[in-house]
Amino acid sequence: MAISAGVGLSKNAEDSYQAGLEACKMAIENMGGGKPDLTITFSSVVFNQEELVRGIRDASDQAPGIGCSDAGEITNAGSSLKSAAVMVIKSDVIAFTTGLGRNIKSDARAAGRAVAEEVQAASKIPLRTFIMLADVLTGNGAEIVRGILDVLGPNFPVAGGAAGDDFVFEKTYEYRNGEVVSGAVAGVGLSGNFAFGMGVRHGWVPIGPPMKVTKSEGAKVYTLDNRPAVGIYEDYFGTKAEELRKEPLARMAITYPLGVKIPGLDEYLIRDPITVDDNGAITCAAEIPEGSEIRLMIGSKEKAIEAAEEAASKLMRDFDSQNAKPKFLLIFNCIAREKLFAQKASDEIRAIMSIIGEEVPTIGFYTYGEQAPLGGETRNPKLIQSKFYNETVVLFAVGE
Repeated sequence: MAISAGVGLSKNAEDSYQAGLEACKMAIENMGGGKPDLTITFSSVVFNQEELVRGIRDASDQAPGIGCSDAGEITNAGSSLKSAAVMVIKSDVIAFTTGLGRNIKSDARAAGRAVAEEVQAASKIPLRTFIMLADVLTGNGAEIVRGILDVLGPNFPVAGGAAGDDFVFEKTYEYRNGEVVSGAVAGVGLSGNFAFGMGVRHGWVPIGPPMKVTKSEGAKVYTLDNRPAVGIYEDYFGTKAEELRKEPLARMAITYPLGVKIPGLDEYLIRDPITVDDNGAITCAAEIPEGSEIRLMIGSKEKAIEAAEEAASKLMRDFDSQNAKPKFLLIFNCIAREKLFAQKASDEIRAIMSIIGEEVPTIGFYTYGEQAPLGGETRNPKLIQSKFYNETVVLFAVGE
């Protein structure tokens, strides 16, 4: 048997319990039957979250599971909205250990440490990789990643996505073993004898001159080159700060986010600007450290497709180096990318599947942030640097 997986999808918004039951039963049937060792669920907030998860637990015979609410679902069929997607996995070579870190709002880094500590303590054999699903509406996503690495080590490969709520940005939900909470990070550690790979790309390119972050605090950037931060958009678009406040900056971020230069690398971490305050300070979806070099970035559908294909090709090179094949695939894809593609969002998913294989069971979701090592590095422990991203596609596959 080694590794078997299956995926199911339901749009039965009238009965959330039945939606969970249907999606999980379909996934188990596609897996080939039997009790799963793990369930992974991504769901729209149109469902009653507790009832949905109860249906999945009943269908899976109370199998361990993680999941979260999202801003759109992804399966082999492409992208979907207002649905519930479930993956079930059964394996005699992988041990899955779940955990939950709470109270991100009070201390995001402590929540990251808590989920990693719980998983590490419960795992009977050393962990090889870790999947995280976090609420970043209530706390700093980069700090959650740091908390996990505090426990698992600075060069540990972490992949995941930040929970969503159908692009409303009010409240997200995280699931672990039948429990539904908010303001938390759910995680699962994978141990055992298996192959895995990752691909990470965004496709946005820098435009305009570099600027220095002269004052910032967490996700709030006050000044760039000692001028109000909003000037980077005023200068380029000729739009005054007052207009940017009326029309949320987040809409502009779909095509024109900010890029934070990674020291020593020809690489940028993408950051979504969300709002502008009365003094011209920009609040982003994740932190931008003071002293960073920052650029305005530009994206297009064509570049986004190219990036997705590059991520998929990188992942397959990981498997080729291990003489292995993917048995299941997880996709963590920023909601800004779905908005960029609009009605053609499934084009990006099809591009990925054409490289990895349309037969590989696939589940994913549109996120409020992504987590993975820089460049998708998984093979050289000295080079693995797990980070928090925006507007990026992260691919994570396990196989044999």
